[in-house]
Amino acid sequence: MGIQPGKFWDSSQPQYIWEHKVIIVGLDNAGKTTILYQFLMNEVVHTSPTIGSNVEEIVVKNTHFLMWDIGGQDSLRSSWNTYYTNTEFIILVVDSTDRERLSVTKEELYRMLAHEDLRNAAVLIFANKQDKKRCMSAAEISKYLTLSSIKDHQWHIQACCALTGEGAEDGGAEWLL
Repeated sequence: MGIQPGKFWDSSQPQYIWEHKVIIVGLDNAGKTTILYQFLMNEVVHTSPTIGSNVEEIVVKNTHFLMWDIGGQDSLRSSWNTYYTNTEFIILVVDSTDRERLSVTKEELYRMLAHEDLRNAAVLIFANKQDKKRCMSAAEISKYLTLSSIKDHQWHIQACCALTGEGAEDGGAEWLL
């Protein structure tokens, strides 16, 4: 992966802050925006469905991330590719209780991974809503999505609960570093 020094300077430290573009994708109601604001403010923010995208700058351990949270409604997914240029990381948020639409998530994942602009992107999959009864485990989701067959992208799956932040920062954000 090509890492470029960013234009941001941390005046308290004599070094560059590295800048990385991240897209946060997933089906509607998966918890993408909630995860974004957990990263940003470490708290739950009441959200409404994202129409278009939200973008936030987040700094973790002197590493700068420009995070694009992209709406996941069916009508918006065809425009995801307009956000792919210069993306280094994909965060795919999966609703672990939504068994009926897991096949749609799988189709969208492999469509993204086949796109030329994402050929070097690493993938972090959040198996969200682990606090809910009858949710699928990260291992179940991994098996269903056949993640072990992904050989040309680095990937990691992490169980999490966006409402509490559990698993998002300690297992997810750390993997991005």
